[in-house]
Amino acid sequence: MAGPDEQRRQHRPSTVVHALTTDQRVTTFELFFDLVYVFALTQVTAFMAHAHSGMGVLQGLLLLALLWWSWSAYAWLGNQARADLGILRAGMGLAMAGIFVVALAVPEAWHDAPGGLDGPLVLASAYLFVRCVHLVVYGLLAREDRALVRQVVLSWPPVLAGAGLLLAGAAVGGGVQTTLFAAAIAVDWGVVYATSRRGSWRIHSAEYFAERYELFVIIAIGESLTALGVGAAELPVSLSLLAVAALGVGAAMAMWWLYFDVVTLVARRRLHEAATEARLALAAGAYGVGHFPVVAGVVLTALGIEGVVGHSDSGHGLGWFSAGALCGGVALYLAGLLLFGRLAVNAWGPFRLVALVVMAAWTPAAAALPPLAALTGVVVILAVLAAVETWWFAELRHTVRT
Repeated sequence: MAGPDEQRRQHRPSTVVHALTTDQRVTTFELFFDLVYVFALTQVTAFMAHAHSGMGVLQGLLLLALLWWSWSAYAWLGNQARADLGILRAGMGLAMAGIFVVALAVPEAWHDAPGGLDGPLVLASAYLFVRCVHLVVYGLLAREDRALVRQVVLSWPPVLAGAGLLLAGAAVGGGVQTTLFAAAIAVDWGVVYATSRRGSWRIHSAEYFAERYELFVIIAIGESLTALGVGAAELPVSLSLLAVAALGVGAAMAMWWLYFDVVTLVARRRLHEAATEARLALAAGAYGVGHFPVVAGVVLTALGIEGVVGHSDSGHGLGWFSAGALCGGVALYLAGLLLFGRLAVNAWGPFRLVALVVMAAWTPAAAALPPLAALTGVVVILAVLAAVETWWFAELRHTVRT
């Protein structure tokens, strides 16, 4: 019979990396965790709209990259143990507070407002806090897995180097800050990605991992609807506003369809069936990196739709900024889907490539046409693409569902 000490050890809560089962699904706590990213995406969209310039869009995309990389890190962490239990829940709670601070500082990311704390330094410091919490919790969960511990240790130098560049950029400001922020992202992403593809990270549940990323795409598309609704709420109800609202919902529906209808189902199955090393390469490439242009494209599209709403009754052309965000955002979204399809299922989407070219060609016309006509063209292109793919891949759609 086991003694008292042995019984206590047997009933002690496990924090080893194998605590997650292979059929684990996303927990409600992780959905709660994602809510701070909803706010953060809204802040980034508002930042770009307020800047109303190419440089502002570039800076907004850099902020979006920071948010994406931090979220992706916690998606990998959630594959080690249940996120709603023990130390992982505590760590993600701290990270939520840190990301909320990052989001609050987004409007002052490049231009500190008078009074209070230094906005750029607050943003960089809060981001460093979030990344450090992630690695500390990862190390604690991995302490009985030496290979995984080494992988976590390898991640510290690029994270700290990237954070140092962020802090230096926040202190300097101006154009140098933009350069240093871009360098920070390149260092963090580049080194971590290079050491992850064939490293010792663990993906215990492919279903969980794929679902986690799919839900973030839903969040991004939902943010586009939020931007549409917020812009429309400030205007009197009119026929043109109702038409823009309907078209905006149609664009969101088309983006959802193009992502979720087939390719995600095939990618999820391939991730599930892949061997350990191939699974890591697929997860790091198709999901960790390949999903960023998908999310960035949705956010830029939301910025463009917000511009359409604001000019729906102007009687003038949409203009290059809003047209570039709208058409460029959809084109970037399609490029992201092409990259995801290539990395995940080793296939290019010819129809999507054609639609991307057509969307880029539509941009000058969208800039000159009235906002409603510009958005109509975008929705028509997306709807035709979705209809053609639905017909062409009918047999594949049936197969992956049965």
